[in-house]
Amino acid sequence: MKQLPHPKSLTVGQKAAVIAPSSPVTSKHLIHFAISYLKTIGIVPVLGESCNMKNGYLSGSDDARAKDVNWAFSDENISAVFCLRGGYGVQRILDKVNFEVMRKNPKPLFGYSDITALHTAINQNAGFITYHTPMLGTQNFMTANEYTLRCFHHFIFNPSPKSYQNPIEQPWRFLNKGMGVGQLCGGNLSIIASSLGTPFEINTTGKILFIEEIGEEPYKIDRMLNHLRLAGKLDACAGMIFGSFTNCEPKEYEQSQTIPEIINDLGLDIPILYNFACGHTFPTASLPMGAMARLDSFAGTFEVLQ
Repeated sequence: MKQLPHPKSLTVGQKAAVIAPSSPVTSKHLIHFAISYLKTIGIVPVLGESCNMKNGYLSGSDDARAKDVNWAFSDENISAVFCLRGGYGVQRILDKVNFEVMRKNPKPLFGYSDITALHTAINQNAGFITYHTPMLGTQNFMTANEYTLRCFHHFIFNPSPKSYQNPIEQPWRFLNKGMGVGQLCGGNLSIIASSLGTPFEINTTGKILFIEEIGEEPYKIDRMLNHLRLAGKLDACAGMIFGSFTNCEPKEYEQSQTIPEIINDLGLDIPILYNFACGHTFPTASLPMGAMARLDSFAGTFEVLQ
């Protein structure tokens, strides 16, 4: 498997684009906080037009949001791209994004949730690593703790091999034994599942698939995982990591399978790490999507190798 490169990391004093390719930010206060945060860590923020737009549940029209993405990667004065928030909308603009420009101008991209669609598309079509990280224009980020910020800053300023450990109060466990090595891929389960059958369908062959979700009941998690299984995406994996499943408790049914029971019913013969602190949760880790990683149940470790 070809090893993807990290884009050049940020240094103090460089400019970074701040864009909103999905849903609009809920308040001007959050935009101001995002600007202040970047200035505090020595980065010069440059706001895209989408940051101050609103089109229903979208942050501006499809053309406007795609224009911001393309501007951020084509402008030679911009060294990185931070997404303000997730929500919904990236899949609507993937066919408007210029991946050839991205390939020629690789830059760090930061975000998660709906930004999963950009991570996958950039990894597979532009050929460089991106970063699954907290987003600046969210309420939770305003109170991010030291664990979250330390991991975030690692990938902003010094992306390098890293061994992960959960916060002490949140133990992880391996549901399947084994050792797997491969590129990290994935992100939000709903976005991954909805990529199937499109030109931007996720490729999981020989990779370690990371999955997280928010606000979906267990039977919906079951449905999406089995959608991936029937599409051959899970058997192709070298391993799987299940992050946070926030607000995914059963509501409609009094009796429900648990997430680990759903995973067990998939019948997979690969190492599976469960309850990794990453996703719609705080504290949360950051991940280099597309980087080579190793999952080892025998040593109880999860490591990024590049």
